Amino acid sequence: MPEYLLPDVGEGLTEAEIVAWKVKVGDTIAINDIVVEIETAKSIVELPSPYAGEVTALLVEEGQTVDVGTPIIRIGADSPAASPAAPTEDPTPPDVRPTEPAPAEPAAPMEIDLSNPAASGGGEGESLVGRTKADRGPTRRPRKVASGTLATHIQTQGAFETGLASPMVEAEDLEDAVPAQAARPTAADVRVLAKPPVRKLAKDLGVDLTTLAPTGPGGTITRDDVTSAADGSAGVTSAGGHDPHPERPVAREDRGVRETREPVKGVRKMMAQAMVGSAFSAPHVTEWVTIDATATVELVERLKARREFRDVKVSPLLVLAKAVLLAVRRTPEINSEWDEDSQEVVLKHYVNLGIAAATPRGLVVPNVKDADRLSLLELAGALGELTATAREGRTQPAEMAGGTFTITNVGVFGVDAGTPIINPGESAILCFGAIKKQPWVVGDDIVARHVTTLALSFDHRHIDGEKGSRFLADVAGILEDPASGLLF
Repeated sequence: MPEYLLPDVGEGLTEAEIVAWKVKVGDTIAINDIVVEIETAKSIVELPSPYAGEVTALLVEEGQTVDVGTPIIRIGADSPAASPAAPTEDPTPPDVRPTEPAPAEPAAPMEIDLSNPAASGGGEGESLVGRTKADRGPTRRPRKVASGTLATHIQTQGAFETGLASPMVEAEDLEDAVPAQAARPTAADVRVLAKPPVRKLAKDLGVDLTTLAPTGPGGTITRDDVTSAADGSAGVTSAGGHDPHPERPVAREDRGVRETREPVKGVRKMMAQAMVGSAFSAPHVTEWVTIDATATVELVERLKARREFRDVKVSPLLVLAKAVLLAVRRTPEINSEWDEDSQEVVLKHYVNLGIAAATPRGLVVPNVKDADRLSLLELAGALGELTATAREGRTQPAEMAGGTFTITNVGVFGVDAGTPIINPGESAILCFGAIKKQPWVVGDDIVARHVTTLALSFDHRHIDGEKGSRFLADVAGILEDPASGLLF
């Protein structure tokens, strides 16, 4: 029975969280149908199936984090054993009949996408999908269960245990629903069904899951079940059912939720590791400049009115991105990388422009490949697609790899500026603050102007103050006078 192993969909990822199943047991799927959505350390990824057939088991629950190579879903069924032929009259005398049975015909192979290296065993791209069938023990025969809560609980639990799931059938007694060597189990003998976050919540609140009556689908304990038991609004008994006298106080401390814990995983875990690695390996220097960006704001309004920019988003960030690409030409060291192993500086003759984007699952930095080769209109379209994909949580690992320079726009939150940390593999990052109307000296007059602050952090191992200052001044000059970009 083929099992789909959790693949490495990125650059050496070791684990991923099952976010949402797109199929359920009993569904019939085709090759390359999307079966599950996972969150890796870099993004959310949809996984296609290398097999075709019926989904017979989902081996991992939603919300659970598993290692790469772990079986997550079982597709198809074992080929039925050949039925013994009906006895017929054999004219051959007993003393000359063959003593060894004839070999059974091999079962027809399951349909597999042979063009998919992960399914056929090819080497190239084998990390994209799980392909190896794990050696597993025999599965149990279908067992009968009673219609009570305990029987349903046992059967549902079996659906989540690898190799032990069996179809539920009606029965008259419970004894055939459990292993023969075990006595009739009590509620405490059955491992309750609850997702990892719910188990963690119960542990933090001191709630015994075995005392709760499940209200979730398939007999699972929900978050509401745990919180209700913690605040005493739902009575519980040692048998796991609701207390028939809910008004009777529960013998435990009544305490509210004063703190919660969230596991650091996926995108947030990767971001934390990357920032720590960068902050304590590259000596950061940050320089600031406050400028009059009124001309940039006026240019944005003129671009919005042009027909060719009608279907793309035009904002001051677009003008800043173009200014960065132009300024890199005069200070190429900004667009470089320090190679610690070889003690060399790698100058990049292309710009993969990263834009830091805040998402519900953490900060991601997708980048526009070869942004320096794009026109202003093409750059606007690329930035629009990049940010929209990031906010939807659909950024793929390849879209975040290979960045050479990053812009982080804290101005969208009304923040004036900050001291950004350089992304690993890069040498500089530019922080774009909020554009606000402020009093500004123009000639001998004080007038209201659109003012913003730029902050540049750079790796001081190979970018000295002169180069960092020159680059920042070039970017600032273009924002103050966009026409000066014609000189680059």
